[in-house]
Amino acid sequence: MRDNPSRNDNEELKELVKQFQNLKSGRSHSFLDEEAFERIIDYFDDREDLQQALEAAELGIEQYPYSAMLLIKKADLLIATRHYQEALRILQHAELLDSNDINLYILKTDAYLALDQQEKAVALLENALQLFEGQERIELLFELADVYDDYEEFDKIFDCLKLILEQEPNNEEALYKICFWTDFTGRNEESIRLHQQIIEEYPYSELAWFNLAAAFQGLKLYEKAIDAYKYAIVIDEKFDYAYRNMGDAYIRMRKYKDAIEVLEKVLELSRPEDVIFEAIGHCYDRMKNFAQARFYYRKASHLNVEDSKLHYKVACTYINEAQWSTAIKHLDTALQIHRMQPEYNMAMGECKMQMGEYKEAIQYFSNVVRQRPRNISSWEALIRCLYNGEFYEEALEQVKAAIKMTEGKPLFLFYLAGVYFALGKIKEALLQLENAMNIAPKMVKKLVQLNPAILQHQMVVDVVARYKKNKPQ
Repeated sequence: MRDNPSRNDNEELKELVKQFQNLKSGRSHSFLDEEAFERIIDYFDDREDLQQALEAAELGIEQYPYSAMLLIKKADLLIATRHYQEALRILQHAELLDSNDINLYILKTDAYLALDQQEKAVALLENALQLFEGQERIELLFELADVYDDYEEFDKIFDCLKLILEQEPNNEEALYKICFWTDFTGRNEESIRLHQQIIEEYPYSELAWFNLAAAFQGLKLYEKAIDAYKYAIVIDEKFDYAYRNMGDAYIRMRKYKDAIEVLEKVLELSRPEDVIFEAIGHCYDRMKNFAQARFYYRKASHLNVEDSKLHYKVACTYINEAQWSTAIKHLDTALQIHRMQPEYNMAMGECKMQMGEYKEAIQYFSNVVRQRPRNISSWEALIRCLYNGEFYEEALEQVKAAIKMTEGKPLFLFYLAGVYFALGKIKEALLQLENAMNIAPKMVKKLVQLNPAILQHQMVVDVVARYKKNKPQ
C-alpha cells in the first residue's frame, strides 16, 4: 500500500493535540517543541476554538518564553478576541526578540486600526517599508493601501499600488485594484504612463492593456480606449469586462451597431445581466428601431422587475411611435413603483394630453411642477396642456406663477401673450408680446407652436414685422 501523507499528517496532529490535552491537565510530561505548539494553535484556530488556541499559546510561551513566533500567535488570537491593548503589549515584547517578522507589523496595524489610531498604523507601516524587500515589502504596501482606504486617503492608495507595480509589474491583485482607484481619483494620465511601461515589459498582460484602455476612457479618448481593449481581447478572447467597457466606449461615440456587437459578446461570455440588456436596448432606441429596443428593455425588466426605469423606457418607445394607450400601460407600472418620479409623470401627462384627456394630464403635469418648481420644461408642459384643454383662466394663473418661479423667463412672456389672446384681452396680449419680442425675439416660434393660428392676427404680424424692421437679426 502507498503511504498517504495527508492521513499521516492528520494522525500526527491528533497525537499532538492529545499530548497537549494531557499536558494541560497535568497527566503527562510529554515534550512538545516550539513547532508543535504552533501546529496545535493553528489546529484550534482553524476550528474557531479561540479559547483553546489561546491556552495552547500561553502554555507554549511558558515553555518557550523567548519564542517571538509564539508571542505573535498569541497576539493574533488576542486581536481576534478584541483584546487590542494586550495584543500590542505582547507584540512589543516579540519585537525585542525578532524585529524582522513581517507579521509583527501587520498585526500591530490591525490593532491600531481597531483602536481607531490610523495615524499610528500609517507611521508604523511607512517605517516598516524601509526594513523589508521583495514580496514582504509588497505585502506591506498592500496593507498600507488598506489603511489609507480606511483613512480615506484615496490618492495614497493609488501611490501604494503604483509602487507595487513598479516593483512587480505583473502583480494581478495590484493590476485589478489600480483600475478602480485610477477611475476614483481621476489619475488617468499617470495610469496611462504606468501601464505603457508595464506593457513594454509584459506585452501579453491583458490586465495592463485593459487598465490602459480604462484610463484612456476616463479621459474620453474613446478610440484609443477601444484599440487597447482590442489588444486585451486578442490576448484573452473571453475577457468579458473588456467587451463590456468597449461597448460603453462605442455608445459614447454613437457607434451603436458596433456597441451592440460587443455587448452581445458579453452575453455569450457571462450570465445575463439587466444592465447589458438595457444598454443594447438603448442602442436600438438611438437607432430608432423601437421594436428591438423594447425587446431588450423587456429582457432587462424580467431580470430586475423592481426597476421602474425599464418600464418607463419601454413606454418611451411607444411614445416615439405615438402609441399613447400602450405607453400608458407601461407608465402605470412605472408609477406604481415610483409614484412621484417627475419623468414618469411628465410622460404620462403627455400621453393623456395627446389622447385629449386634459384633466388627467393636468394632474400629472402638476405633480412635476410640485417636484421641480424652478424647471422650465415642467411649467411649459402644464401651461401648454391647460391652453390646449381651453382652461384659459387657470392657464393665466399658472403662467404668472411660472414667470415668478423662473425669474421672468421670456418663454412665459410669450405664453402670457398667447393666453391673453385666447381670453380676448387683445390690449394686454399685444403689450406682453412687445415685451417678449424686446427680450428674446427668436422665441416667438414658441408662441406660434402654442397657437399656429395666431399669425392670422394682423396686429401680431405687425408687431413681429416692426421688430424685425427696427432690430434686424
